[in-house]
Amino acid sequence: MSDQEKAADTERKGNRLSKIVTRTGDAGTTGLGDGSRTTKDSLRIDAIGEVDELNSSLGLLLCEELPARVRAALLDIQHDLFDLGGELCLPGMAIMKDAQVARLEELVEEFNRDLPMLKEFILPGGTRPAAIAHLCRTICRRAERSMVRLNTAEPLSDAARRFINRLSDLLFILGRLLNRAGGRGDVLWQKGKNAA
Repeated sequence: MSDQEKAADTERKGNRLSKIVTRTGDAGTTGLGDGSRTTKDSLRIDAIGEVDELNSSLGLLLCEELPARVRAALLDIQHDLFDLGGELCLPGMAIMKDAQVARLEELVEEFNRDLPMLKEFILPGGTRPAAIAHLCRTICRRAERSMVRLNTAEPLSDAARRFINRLSDLLFILGRLLNRAGGRGDVLWQKGKNAA
């Protein structure tokens, strides 16, 4: 039985999350999706944790008042991030698809289309939803750095690496879009503002 079949069989049996306290990680190791164990400070677990934190931060953003199209896109992305986490917890498995990357690229084009061209750097802030989107962007960049480090030791799929990179671009655009949706513009950086 393949690893994917084992995972599906466990899911069908309904016991995947029936026991939360297992004590199997008390010695500093954790189980991967293929049944192997690794240390909780491994490159793979760092990447999984960063992706989980990113997904949780998107959950926080979804608690805000958002345009319906943005809300729908973020919910889809949360599902994609679970796919990415699944790929990360199954060494050698490629779950992410080019279609998921292409969908992010389409969202970047759609949401950026009506934004004014940037001529200055912007500060992460403005409205609360925009500030949370920028926070999500920085967590996404950290997740990407963790995945790059992991990829130097154990190759990840091209789609996984491209997905996390495109997502940070999208989150930057959403920060700008959400400021406009809240009736504000970009918060522009003023070079040397406090240097005098």
